[in-house]
Amino acid sequence: MIIAIFANTSKKQSKNLAIGIQEFLSNHGVTVVAEDEEAPHIGAKPLSQIDPEKIDFMISMGGDGTILRLVHKYAHLNAAILGINLGHLGFMADVPISDIYPSLQDLINGSYKVHERVAIQGETLHGDRCYAVNDIVIHRARNPSLVELAIHIDGVYLNTFEADGIIIATPNGSTAYSLAAGGPIISPDLEALALTPISPHTISNRPIILTANQEIQIQYLSDYDPIEVRADGLSHHSLQTGEVFRITRSAKNFKLVSLLRRDYYSTLRTKLGWSGKLR
Repeated sequence: MIIAIFANTSKKQSKNLAIGIQEFLSNHGVTVVAEDEEAPHIGAKPLSQIDPEKIDFMISMGGDGTILRLVHKYAHLNAAILGINLGHLGFMADVPISDIYPSLQDLINGSYKVHERVAIQGETLHGDRCYAVNDIVIHRARNPSLVELAIHIDGVYLNTFEADGIIIATPNGSTAYSLAAGGPIISPDLEALALTPISPHTISNRPIILTANQEIQIQYLSDYDPIEVRADGLSHHSLQTGEVFRITRSAKNFKLVSLLRRDYYSTLRTKLGWSGKLR
């Protein structure tokens, strides 16, 4: 088994944990690799010396944002990710520091599932493309007022939203920006997308759930400054007045390791502070 560890060794806590994880995995017969500049600091092999297709798992040390940056930086890696949370509780990085070694033992023993979650991609008329695990956000950017965005679904007109923007979220991203904007929580096992307007001018404008295989076309109508498109809050594109941005399901799913000792709904209750009790 080959496992790649992604840790920020400039932070003492992360470095010490990475060293401990490397030693634990190595003692169980696992080959541990890390980014070339980080590998010497934790006793791992350099990532560049390993065939990417032979990597079985990636371990992300940080939070949900760390996982997103990892997915975008190493788009060529197709291994499932296990997230160890070094900060606030995350929906993706849900393994706490106190549970690291039992969780790693479960991984070695095969006590896990790999969830292949829906991801999306976007494309401008100029051929600029982006990939997103959580969401693609079209936002008014520097414009001081609301902008008009015409939405077509599979070529059929839906509505023109006058709003700060539009969020197209995957089930994985439904608990991120979309939730903050009033969007629904979607079970990560569903193959669906949420279209959520951001601060719409009309209160009748509501989030809409679409199937993951539908194509969404968003046209910028207002005669203002260019607006911006961001994928997972990372990659950036701009749209001029009249331009259309297409969003479709990506052929590449997002693979996340789910340990049998943990479950999504427990994480959801904890993250959202739900305090309901069984009676």
